[in-house]
Amino acid sequence: MAHTLVLLASESRFEALIDWLDRQALAVAAFPLLATAELAGRLRRDPRTAQLPVMALEGLAEGGDIQLAVRVLDGEVALVVAFLEPDASAVTPPDARLLIRACDLAAVPLALNAATASLALRGMAHGRAAYLVFNPVSGQGDATADLALIRSILEPQLLVTVLFTRPDVDPAEQTRDLVEILQARQPGDVDDVMIVACGGDGTVSAVAGAVAGTGIPLGVIPRGTANAFASALGIPTDLVAACRTILAGHTHVVDAARCNDVPMILLAGVGFEAGMVDRATREFKTMLGPLAYVLAGAQQLISQQPFQARVEIDGTVTEMQAVAITVANVAPATSMLAQGFGQVIADDGLLEVTIASPSTRLKGLNALASLLASAVVQSPSTHPDLLCLRARHITITTDPPQRLVIDGEMLDADPVTFSCLPGALTVFTPLPPP
Repeated sequence: MAHTLVLLASESRFEALIDWLDRQALAVAAFPLLATAELAGRLRRDPRTAQLPVMALEGLAEGGDIQLAVRVLDGEVALVVAFLEPDASAVTPPDARLLIRACDLAAVPLALNAATASLALRGMAHGRAAYLVFNPVSGQGDATADLALIRSILEPQLLVTVLFTRPDVDPAEQTRDLVEILQARQPGDVDDVMIVACGGDGTVSAVAGAVAGTGIPLGVIPRGTANAFASALGIPTDLVAACRTILAGHTHVVDAARCNDVPMILLAGVGFEAGMVDRATREFKTMLGPLAYVLAGAQQLISQQPFQARVEIDGTVTEMQAVAITVANVAPATSMLAQGFGQVIADDGLLEVTIASPSTRLKGLNALASLLASAVVQSPSTHPDLLCLRARHITITTDPPQRLVIDGEMLDADPVTFSCLPGALTVFTPLPPP
């Protein structure tokens, strides 16, 4: 539980602590909180603090303050906020001397009143830096208001530097330049540095591709139409919840990939998917949101022509007629053409390959329905017009040459070679369910 805050209070100072938590609600809500049973109960009953993520230990009579001290000594705690009576008896819990001793040994800040607690919380920002790559064009909301909200949540705990994407510069190039600067620092100077991508899947993929393999953790604040990367990893699409996910500090190590020389975080499509994405223009997405992909898919289903494909997977060559080939690294259930296995596993060191080869449009619709059913029940499709494989290396050659879409960006490339990069990305994600 990295970055945990310990809360403790004498009976007479419960109200003072609750007042302070109420004033610092946005900043404190992103931290895992630990408290004794008495205090946790009071916080959950009070409407001002009922939404805070408090975990209760034992009550004071059962040694709850001792348990808190143990957590401090175990290195799990970032800050102790203890509103205690200065003249409390040493034999009356909570034991102030025990807590002071534990904080001293573990070099953990100890705040004894509202003033020192606020200063300590603000001071934590100077130990953790976030470089926010922000795309003001993404999404349909007010970019200025969204950025102000994001900063209001992150900045009490992080030193935030904002880098705006620009139409004339690839965000991947911006991020690579930033990574070079960070990596040029002295060893240890980047231990508490993160890069945060805020935008649609195009922005997130570009930033993630530049961060992959560097060891720098990636935060994601979705502001796009589909937000596929966030959805696949369970990252909230709500701005406030996404920010709190970053501040909570839990990370998930996932794979990345390369397609020829292009980083790939989500998936690539040859044939049907490329045509669908090409039809889903920015104007379409602005007007219809996610429905733009549905309409574009219906149009592409009518016009898509089959093509010959030569697929080499881990040294084995297969030739076939196909209308769609999808290679996925990370993909949510809504990316139907990637659901040949029912789900895409983000951290298995392999890429999921789904090849659709229906002979008629009706069979194509049946194959899509089979993929949708596989995603719902999370089990492999058994449709005869679908071939599903997992591999680390794939090369695809098409005749006639087909357009390629990688993480939403259209390219012309034939042949194309995919390689999985196991464990290349460290991403801030919510804690998995128990």
